[in-house]
Amino acid sequence: MNKAELAAEIASKTNHSKKMVEEMLAAFTEVVTTAVAGGDRVTMVGFGTFEKRERKARETNNPRKPGEKISVPAKRVPAFSPGKEFRDRVNN
Repeated sequence: MNKAELAAEIASKTNHSKKMVEEMLAAFTEVVTTAVAGGDRVTMVGFGTFEKRERKARETNNPRKPGEKISVPAKRVPAFSPGKEFRDRVNN
């Protein structure tokens, strides 16, 4: 399901216009992105948690030159952890 299909599905369930739902989805993604980038966690009970995680620096194999090692610097990455209700629905 892509963003347009998601908006259409939500619009049909809420009796709102697709355009209004698309604006709400855009606002949702902007708020979550800004909060996570700023170091905050966004928790939606039952659905999941969006957060920023740290990845340590490491060495790995160079895919272009087998046998050669390359250094991968430390970085921050966005992460999503599904909530219990979400996991349960996926597993049933």
